[in-house]
Amino acid sequence: MAKKNEAEMPETTNGFSLLNFFQGTREELEKVVWPSRKQLVSESAAVLLMVTLSASLIYLVDGFFTWAAKQVF
Repeated sequence: MAKKNEAEMPETTNGFSLLNFFQGTREELEKVVWPSRKQLVSESAAVLLMVTLSASLIYLVDGFFTWAAKQVF
């Protein structure tokens, strides 16, 4: 079974090749499915909304615990 895997894998040279790196990067970027502008705006707005809501909740909980700590101490 090891021989079969070895046959499928391309031979690589030792060391780093800048040309091979850029060729591989270009090949991978061509495989990417880029979102449409509408999808990008929609999902960015959703992320910003969730971050704002999360930050507000943390701020309110922190304020509550600060107030409670002042009452106790």
